[in-house]
Amino acid sequence: MTKRALQQPDPDDAGAPGGSRLSLQSRLMLTVFSIVAVILLVVSIVTGVMLNNVLNSQVDSRVRDASQSLRSDFGITMLDGTASEQLERSHAPPGTLLVIRSPFTGTTGAVVGDDYERYTLSRDQNERVIEATEDTIGSLTTVSVPGVGTFRAAALTATGSQETAGAFGMSTTAESFTLRTMLWAIGFATIGGMLLLGIATSGVIRGGLRPLRAIAQTATRVSRQRLDQGDVSISERVPAEQADPGTEVGQVGSALNTLLDHVEDSLAARQRNEETMRRFVADASHELRTPLASIRGYSELSLRDGTLSETSRQSLQRIEAQSQRMTGLVEDLLLLARLDEGSDLVYDMVDLTQLVLDAVADQAMAGMEHDWGADVGEDHVFVAGDRARLTQVVTNLLANARTHTPEGTEVTVSLRTEGEGSATRAILAVHDTGPGIAPELQKTLFTRFARGDSSRARKTGGSGLGLSIAKALVEAHHGTISVESEPGSTTFTVVLPAKPASADPPADAR
Repeated sequence: MTKRALQQPDPDDAGAPGGSRLSLQSRLMLTVFSIVAVILLVVSIVTGVMLNNVLNSQVDSRVRDASQSLRSDFGITMLDGTASEQLERSHAPPGTLLVIRSPFTGTTGAVVGDDYERYTLSRDQNERVIEATEDTIGSLTTVSVPGVGTFRAAALTATGSQETAGAFGMSTTAESFTLRTMLWAIGFATIGGMLLLGIATSGVIRGGLRPLRAIAQTATRVSRQRLDQGDVSISERVPAEQADPGTEVGQVGSALNTLLDHVEDSLAARQRNEETMRRFVADASHELRTPLASIRGYSELSLRDGTLSETSRQSLQRIEAQSQRMTGLVEDLLLLARLDEGSDLVYDMVDLTQLVLDAVADQAMAGMEHDWGADVGEDHVFVAGDRARLTQVVTNLLANARTHTPEGTEVTVSLRTEGEGSATRAILAVHDTGPGIAPELQKTLFTRFARGDSSRARKTGGSGLGLSIAKALVEAHHGTISVESEPGSTTFTVVLPAKPASADPPADAR
């Protein structure tokens, strides 16, 4: 069974690798904020426009009423006196604007202040008012007078004439103040409402997504468990209160719990099947050792008979060779079964340097057609392990290089240490200059009964268990084994916990 790590992002993390996607909580809050902000903006604009229209209507009504009440004074006597004198005689209220054209006094203008004082307008201010209201006979317009303020004003005509004789208006200062005050109030209320909305929305969304986070955390914890070997028990579950089928998120939690139950049952069934198969292999291998030994013994005994014909002798030799091959296969299967059960290792302090030198010397004698070499350095490397099994690991790797490479191939074994103290590691590398291993084969090279492809032609038969046994033995010593291969270069690397270089070696190794 292949273990696949589940990568669960933090639900509060707004970023994602390779992109800028927001989390669900961020998207929900952004959506709510955007909708509410647009609604409040529209309401504010509509309210401001409507309030402005109402206030302007009120000012317009005041202007018309004041104009009607003062029309008698601005009729015949309009050409008599300045605008300030006209305003004084009519007792105009504060904020009243008057500009008149007279052949006697010229163009004059004045404004009644809050203290009922009359302030004369300059020539430029008068011209500004006249120009703004010249084409507004019968209607009102907004006029901004620099240094004075803003007014709603209309053109004045002399009695019995349609020609513009001046302008009359009322200040909009009070209405503008009211509008600004209202807009500020709406703005502050909007900001306060958005803050309150953010707090409330964040709390509600966080509470709603809490079960989803619990589900993610449960899935993360399960993904960190070793599910590919051994007796597997998945104890992690989504809490019952967060797996309520009555809610959408609860349905996800309930479905995950159901899935974990199913996976646990399946893994338990797989474990039982593996244990049954392992016991069968171990028992079968053990039982086959006796008849194989008998076959080999009887074949050896029969070969001593000098009266055998040449054909019978060759047949017995083939029987003996095949029985030896079968015995080796049975021994390998029995070893794998015992290793799966965690037994069959005798630990001691092993001089890995001497072990490598001896193994290379043995292979050099067996494969003289290859170019053998060893680079182990001057300092001996010691590891805690089973000497016989570690010898088997090195022998298998060297035999693999000898068997699957053509004559003249260079095979080099290197040994070094790295790290300090308890983190010291022994690095054993077996390198050859052969044709390499096909990439698709490298993925299954250490599985049982894996065989080389045509690019690593076999010169002798084999069971396909050598590298799987090496891997099982290395892992039983708490190490790792890996391979890197390309045409012209193949390297098997074994990493084992080593004794620190500063420690004293065993007495028999000095």
